[in-house]
Amino acid sequence: MQFNLNEIKECLDCEILYKKENINPEELFNISTDTRKLSKGDTYLPLRGENFDGHNFISKAIENGARGYFTQDKYKVDKKADFVIYVKNSLIAYLKLANRIRNKINPLVIAITGSCGKTTTKEMLYSVFSEQFKTHKTILNHNNEIGLCETMFNMPEDTEVAIVEMGMRNLGEIELLSNYANPDIGIISNIGSAHVERLGTLKNIAIAKCEIVKNLKKDGLFIGVDCPQIKENLCYDGRKIFTSLKDVSDIEMTKEGTSFVYKNEKYEISQAGEYNVSNAILVIEAALNCKVTLQNIKNGLKKYKPIEKRWEKSEINGITFINDSYNANPESMLAVLKTFLAVYTEPIVLVLGDMLELGKDEIAYHKQIGEFLSNYSNIELLTVGNLARHIARNTTLKCVEFDNNKDCADYINKNVKKGTTILLKASRSMKFEQIIEYVNNGEKL
Repeated sequence: MQFNLNEIKECLDCEILYKKENINPEELFNISTDTRKLSKGDTYLPLRGENFDGHNFISKAIENGARGYFTQDKYKVDKKADFVIYVKNSLIAYLKLANRIRNKINPLVIAITGSCGKTTTKEMLYSVFSEQFKTHKTILNHNNEIGLCETMFNMPEDTEVAIVEMGMRNLGEIELLSNYANPDIGIISNIGSAHVERLGTLKNIAIAKCEIVKNLKKDGLFIGVDCPQIKENLCYDGRKIFTSLKDVSDIEMTKEGTSFVYKNEKYEISQAGEYNVSNAILVIEAALNCKVTLQNIKNGLKKYKPIEKRWEKSEINGITFINDSYNANPESMLAVLKTFLAVYTEPIVLVLGDMLELGKDEIAYHKQIGEFLSNYSNIELLTVGNLARHIARNTTLKCVEFDNNKDCADYINKNVKKGTTILLKASRSMKFEQIIEYVNNGEKL
């Protein structure tokens, strides 16, 4: 959506430091935060973070055709531009402009957060709501302040439903996102140990996630899993729905997907796993409360496809890889392992890596995974990383430990037979996609 100078002044606490005399304050322009994507005639909004400062690229923006720019520094006035706008904080300015777009287009806004499963739930929501409404969503996992702004700025003007994913690393971050998204529906997929290193306790994680209702509309709706951490820390007087797998029956899992019955209706999703059913019933409740038809809900869930590194299947040299290494914490690791071991039969290999940001109990969490795997047999376990060693050393499974992805891939190329299915699971920074790349580039002996 485009803005003009008059609207900028109305929306923001700002000051026009410089403006050429012939500039029409009603003339519309786009706003860009990236000089690499900036088009001629755009206005440049430089963002400033811990490790970067877009103000260093103001000259580049003008060189690339920016007609004007924002700045947090009053002394940065380049009269080659048509106008210069001073703001105290360019990120807050970006958020306020994004909120302006949100209110102008005025879609139904669904906000989703959770320790894990939030991106999956967002993608399911999009698949279902797109069956009936013009729907827009956060791309990939762009779930911070900049991602929220990108979502709003890229939202088509005929959008009826906007689905916004909200991530957090500390207290106050989801409240900030909620303040500018003004959601009609807030969803928490679960409370788990992700980011416990930063927040200290599960209670603090729950408090942070429950911030999603701080700016939820009074006549809105909250939907969350039925767990004590949410119920004890949720401060919202509006409508609330809590979902539970106890209300689901006839769960049947195969390699191709999962079917289940919820409130006397049968649904199918294209992914295996009870954790996906848990996400799906959150989506069903949101859709039913927005009068999405049952048939559209069923069609949307069946069409749902995960984004990359989530149960991503590929085949190399006769070996099937299931890459679920988008992220990992104890809850998601156990959920994926249970699903994989339920639907795949021998020969199978588990490749598990470090689970990060788990704080002082990180070794204990990894030991628990090893102990869980001791319930199984005839499975080969490969671990990568210093923390994952504690999985290997606390299980009865046959296992081999590796320091890096390359060595693990070399072992797979030399020792794993055709017809084997391999699960890859680790925190994202372990870059387990490299294992697949190394195997693909290697030679089978």
